[in-house]
Amino acid sequence: MKEVRDIIVCEGCDSVYARVPLRAREVARCPCCGTELERDTGSQHQRILPLTVASLIMFLIANLFPIVEIELRGLRSQTTLTGAVMALAGEGMSLVAMLVLATTLLFPLLQLLILLWLLLPLQKQHRATGFAWLVRIMQSLRPWGMVEVFLLGVLVAIIKLSSMATVLPGPALWAFMALTVLLTVVVSFDPRGLWNMVEGAEERSAGELR
Repeated sequence: MKEVRDIIVCEGCDSVYARVPLRAREVARCPCCGTELERDTGSQHQRILPLTVASLIMFLIANLFPIVEIELRGLRSQTTLTGAVMALAGEGMSLVAMLVLATTLLFPLLQLLILLWLLLPLQKQHRATGFAWLVRIMQSLRPWGMVEVFLLGVLVAIIKLSSMATVLPGPALWAFMALTVLLTVVVSFDPRGLWNMVEGAEERSAGELR
């Protein structure tokens, strides 16, 4: 199949348009159905790789260090996310444990690793192996990443427990807060911007070979 550049197909009505350069913050919409065709991402494509790396660092801290430390009558207890999942499984709530593990650990980590795999070759003007397939997988994983829901649940639990025991936030809690903000920015990046970055990298690479 021959690849046709500088052509945009509307996702709403399948109309075909020629791509035109967009000004800063400009959005192109389909005249027929109003579906967004493309938007100017500005310098976001330059920030997405550092933000992805920062997200991975926060992800590691959030999963390696304790989330909270609870002190009650001189006894102290602390747990990590993995410890919480194991505790749920040990209490006979295996389904809930698997759901927490998937939505707060596996799916977000897989999204970040895929994005890192796609972005690193672009630094050398190359397209990553399995680019189209991985972009589709990343899109399908987006609704299943629920770090912010987990963080909200932890904060609610801390507020309720604070009346019965001394609750000290752990390093992982602050890392989860930072991760939630970073993931919001990273995951909101339009996948069409990835294709534009690939096309631009390939054009620059072809120009250098001439």
